[in-house]
Amino acid sequence: MTDTTWQQKIDRFYEQEFDDNDPHGSIAGMRNLLSERPEGDAEALFELGGVHDALGLEDEAIPLYRRAIEAGLEGTSALRASIQLASTLRNVADSAEAVSILESMPNAGVDEGARQAFLALALHDEGRHGDALRTALRALIPTLDGYKRALTDYAAKLSNNVTRT
Repeated sequence: MTDTTWQQKIDRFYEQEFDDNDPHGSIAGMRNLLSERPEGDAEALFELGGVHDALGLEDEAIPLYRRAIEAGLEGTSALRASIQLASTLRNVADSAEAVSILESMPNAGVDEGARQAFLALALHDEGRHGDALRTALRALIPTLDGYKRALTDYAAKLSNNVTRT
């Protein structure tokens, strides 16, 4: 099965079968789809983690994301698994590990904006407000038509002090 065909099947699952009001049915449907992959397949583990995450089952999603990464997930899926793991860790109040994961990642390509957005949220949760705002601004600046130089300069000068009133 080609990666394109696999991704089409995953997309179709979320469009036609996924129902956040039926967690058991959604997980069963994903498991059925994943049965086409070998046991311990990194992509399958990633998708199973994703369906648990989408259903709000973060505690079940976290070890699945970790196993997918450890199983050798590659490319965009590996980057997305790291982003999703970090986001989920933040949701269960482990923003310190989320920051560590997101800061240690390489540029996430098409998902770089998402990486930076989740990093900004985790930094904020850690009380690093200046770093959070700086990260968010740096993600935004490339999308602007004007004011890039000024905003880049202002972002660089932000501190983590919360003294303004």
